[in-house]
Amino acid sequence: MIVILERGVREGLIARVVERLTAAGARVQRLDGERVTLAASGGAGPWDDLAGMPGVASVLENSSATPLVAGETPSQPPPAPKNPGHEERGFRVGERRIGQGELFVVAGPCSVEDPETMERIACAVAAAGAAGLRAGAFKPRSSPYAFQGMGEEGLAVAHRAARNHGLLLVSEVMDATQIPVAVRYVDILQVGARNMYNTPLLRELGRARKPVLLKRGLSATIEEWLSAAEYVVSAGNPRVILCERGIRTFETATRNTLDLNALPVLRERSRLPVVVDPSHGTGRRAYVRAMARAAVAAGADGLLLEVHVEPDRAFSDAAQTVDIPTLEAIVREARVLLRALAEVGA
Repeated sequence: MIVILERGVREGLIARVVERLTAAGARVQRLDGERVTLAASGGAGPWDDLAGMPGVASVLENSSATPLVAGETPSQPPPAPKNPGHEERGFRVGERRIGQGELFVVAGPCSVEDPETMERIACAVAAAGAAGLRAGAFKPRSSPYAFQGMGEEGLAVAHRAARNHGLLLVSEVMDATQIPVAVRYVDILQVGARNMYNTPLLRELGRARKPVLLKRGLSATIEEWLSAAEYVVSAGNPRVILCERGIRTFETATRNTLDLNALPVLRERSRLPVVVDPSHGTGRRAYVRAMARAAVAAGADGLLLEVHVEPDRAFSDAAQTVDIPTLEAIVREARVLLRALAEVGA
């Protein structure tokens, strides 16, 4: 069971709720975020009086491991699985919308490069109709000798390029110490695949006031991925975007195996918007356009794409980075697909 307390609740009222739970034999774990949340397991109910106690905002029957991500309603079991409509999922980021019937495209290089290159990329990305610029300043590379990113200097460069062209900025943080720096520049904080299991980082992002784009781990199950999202939401930040970026399988023809099965499963089990990264999902620029079409047809709320004005000269991930004409074609085709799906009521 999850007990969500009111904002600014006094410690004395929290203690009374904890006492009520423990007196009935429940084990209570306190989660501090924008609101204090109490996770209770075991104990002998009934708990009918909990919702009426001073300081209690709502009580969720913890019928799943991820009740907040699933959007369970107070004191009720979760609704029967369904395919949520656009109006039931998503949120605004500034003037942009994600998960509410509009395709949310974020595109840019894997790593922040020099100011001139970032300006050229941002200009082209905006002209193609994207909502956001992606660019990494802190890079978790497999080799310690590979380019590790430009740090805060890179964030400042990317922020300036994004703002010059009316774009949101999406960039990755690798540990909690980077969050205070990143929030000064970034509109959406990204959690990379390697950090999906980094629960201290997830908790700190839950205390941040920025949306979080949570990439699926390299070999993570959907349940593990949703549990990672629950860490962020339970700490007080409901604005989470899930990103399918491919999982590691036995297949070697592509860098990863893009799991489009995940899209209908997530739409059934979660209220969170879902975007797809066909760049990491394939690792081959020749396949990115086709998998972007497939992702939109399968119900993706958006796309995350690695794009460069000169792909072969990209600092990192050049093999999966597409050029600007390909980005333009992807956005154009995606909009056609969305109109066609709307016409048939899909």
